Amino acid sequence: MATAESELRRRGALPHPDVGKYSDVNRDVLKVLSRPGKGWWILFSIALAGVGIFFLSWFTQIVRGIGVSGLNAPVGWGVYITTFVFWVGIAHSGTLISAILFLFRAPWRQSIYRAAEAMTVFAVMTAGLFPLIHVGRVWHAYWLVPYPNSRFLWPNFRSPLVWDVFAVTTYFTVSAVFFYLGTIPDLAAARDQARGLRKKFYQVTALGWRGTDREWHHFSKAYIYLAALATPLVLSVHSVVSWDFAMSIVPGWHTTIFAPYFVAGAIFSGVAMVITLAVPMRKFFGLEAYLTVKHFEAMAKLCLLTATIVLYAYLTEYFLAWYSGEPPERGSFWNRAFGSYWWANWIMLTCNGLVPLMLWFKRVRRSIAALFVISIFINIGMWFERFVIIVTSLSHEYEPWAWGLYRPSVVEMGILLGSFCWFGFWFLLFTRLLPPVAIAEMKEVIPPPMRGVKEAS
Repeated sequence: MATAESELRRRGALPHPDVGKYSDVNRDVLKVLSRPGKGWWILFSIALAGVGIFFLSWFTQIVRGIGVSGLNAPVGWGVYITTFVFWVGIAHSGTLISAILFLFRAPWRQSIYRAAEAMTVFAVMTAGLFPLIHVGRVWHAYWLVPYPNSRFLWPNFRSPLVWDVFAVTTYFTVSAVFFYLGTIPDLAAARDQARGLRKKFYQVTALGWRGTDREWHHFSKAYIYLAALATPLVLSVHSVVSWDFAMSIVPGWHTTIFAPYFVAGAIFSGVAMVITLAVPMRKFFGLEAYLTVKHFEAMAKLCLLTATIVLYAYLTEYFLAWYSGEPPERGSFWNRAFGSYWWANWIMLTCNGLVPLMLWFKRVRRSIAALFVISIFINIGMWFERFVIIVTSLSHEYEPWAWGLYRPSVVEMGILLGSFCWFGFWFLLFTRLLPPVAIAEMKEVIPPPMRGVKEAS
């Protein structure tokens, strides 16, 4: 028994040895939902201010028109679509960690998957705003919805942009249901200890959960079915997003590598964002016993794997551009490396290709501070990757007379920075209302108390 337990702890399946009783899990996780500390209020105030900047910038664009942005001909896609693709990519790691690793019974997912699932839902909520912002006349956005109308306006179902609508909305629906289903046992645990208005909230959201054998039986079946349903979405959704580009004939876009390249990049950026969120959550809420170095090391290894795939894709892109012998394709990639946007390209290569190489060293993988810094570099690099793909290709197509430059406006930068605060606002609310660590699943890897033996206080 002791040998098996020590092996599970070595693999990261069990929490820190300080956590040894069922009652400890409820106490330590549910105390996060109590009165927040000063750090939480500071972050929440910053997030609220950023949300204000976001909606002020958007309101300015609605009143004055899309011309306040830097969008022009030939660069009709800019910061808005770049950020849309970025947030859709961020959303992928939640489903990966919660669904795919659940199906493969990965022993280290229990402590982090709840935060990853919440991140998925909030990232898709953030991404969904940017097509509306990019439309400009947001009150006409309903024209995109396929319904019988007197104007005989129908979306072109052969367009990848329409495929995006179905893929992202399906992904959001499945992810939200999957996230909510997994929280039900923990909501019941919070209900049993809460008072006042919070107790009423948990009573409604827990759906009368009592933890009977019949309830657990149906819960387990529903959870594994949703995990199996969500798994192909990880591969399909960002593949569809990549086809927004690959189905065109723009130099630098029309390539078959985009689907696996985008999926690997999405998982890469998503896991990095999980690390970025988990480090302060671990520190502020005193969850060091549950978010251990083993968990961060496992995520670092996943980052290293996907970083290697992404770097290989970068090199493959440049090789294929050279090997194709087509002047527009060669010119597009030469412009990426040494043209007007060389700085963005080299930021991308440095943050996504060179910085993650430090993860080959075990000392770096086991350093929480180092992983936090590296994850921020990766998030920056992945945003610039989407910027480089979109802007450099559109600004340097086939005809030299049609080449042009794009510079983001103050309004666009306000919306960009505000989107991070919008995401942070919802994530901070999540940490106050829902248990950030899965109580029920943590108890599955803790040896249960012996029948008739009272737990030590």
